[in-house]
Order: sequence, then structure tokens, then C-alpha cells
Amino acid sequence: MGSESEKRREAKEEEEDEIVCLDESFFINDDYQLTTFTFGSNVLELYCLQSASTDFDLTGQLVWPGAMLMNGYLSENAEILKGCSVLEFGSGVGITGVLCSKFCRKVVFTDHNDEVLKILKKNIDLHEHSRAELEAAKLEWGNSDHLGEILQKHNDGFDLILGADICFQQSSVPLLFDSVEQLLRMREPGKCKFILAYVSRARQMDSAILREGAEHGMLMSEVSGTRCTVGNLEGLIYEITLP
Repeated sequence: MGSESEKRREAKEEEEDEIVCLDESFFINDDYQLTTFTFGSNVLELYCLQSASTDFDLTGQLVWPGAMLMNGYLSENAEILKGCSVLEFGSGVGITGVLCSKFCRKVVFTDHNDEVLKILKKNIDLHEHSRAELEAAKLEWGNSDHLGEILQKHNDGFDLILGADICFQQSSVPLLFDSVEQLLRMREPGKCKFILAYVSRARQMDSAILREGAEHGMLMSEVSGTRCTVGNLEGLIYEITLP
């Protein structure tokens, strides 16, 4: 018979054999389906999930209510897009940028998550014959290296900055507005604006958005007639500029 220590060692080895090590891919749902969306006279096709991934950080694989709000607004006011250059924060699967590509001359889609960037690039490839120049770039809010790479390539800045349903974590809001301010300052006052489709999910976030805008010296204007119910939540469009 073995010693007591040998028995404990053998028991420990048996326990370790029973531990299942899961690859990170276990948590990723990539069952994307080609889906059709209609906004006014604009019909879009793109790949997206029909239900949420198990990873909170992969929310960009879905089309969220704020994106529907943004696209409805842009389709009704397409004149603001014509001939413009656009950068979108938190593009996800790219539904807003794809709509913009029908009217704009250049669209830069951004997201911070590598898995989301894969499906985003797939949707860009799906629309490679668009009239606009389309590009996907990694951008983590507040990351000066990421934003610096984008601005080095697009050193004349952008006419429009877009964000649809991107305010989920209060801690990320200051970083978002830091990045927005840097982009707005690439142009003379009034030559660039940030359009934010905001969906209210918590009063603290409602306050945080307004507070950060004020602390960054921005003018935040609610676009008249945009306040509505989206997905049982209240949504609205802000136009944000520097004076």
C-alpha cells in the first residue's frame, strides 16, 4: 500500500483530470444570419445575430434599438449625409455605417472588440461595391494610439461623428467624450458634429451624458421631434458640437 501522501497526490491528479478547460470560443456565438432591414426607401442586408451572445462584451453582434432610431432619423434626413465623411463609434455589425454608405463619400466604422470587428468587416465586404470608401478600424475609447492611427490616415478629420446606443457603462462615458472632443477639434467650430442616438436605461446614465458634455465644453441639443419609444424605452437624438 502506498503512503498517505501518495494517496492524496493521486486523488488530486484525479480531480485535475475532471476539470474541463473551455476554449474562449465556447462563449462566442457566431451563428450570423443575413438579415434585411428597411428604413424608408433604403433596404439594407447584413449579417447579425438574432439573439445575444453569452459574453457581455459582444453586444456589438446584435442590432440594438438605438441603431434603429439612428437609422430612421438619418433616412428621413439623408441630406445631412450627402458627400460627407463619417466616423462611427461602436459600429457593431455596421448597420448605421452601411446606411451612410449610400450617401456619404467615406465611412470609417470602429469597434473595440476583435470578434465584433470580424463580423463588421464581413458586412463591409458585403457592400464593397458601395459608392463610398469603407473602412473598419479598432478603436477603444480613450486609447490615444488607436485614435492617433485613424487620424494619421484621415488627417483632415470628419464631417460627422455618429454613435448609436453606445452608452451602457457609466465608467466609459468620460472616455467616449474625450475621444469625441479630440475629433471635433480636428475641424473649425461648426464644421463637425457628433450625432448621438441615445436610449435611456438608467437615470444615472442620463445625467452622466449631459454632465460629460458640459464638462467638455460641448453644446448638446436635443433634435426636435426625435424623442420616441424604442424597444419599450425612451430614445432621442442629440446633436453635439463645440462652440
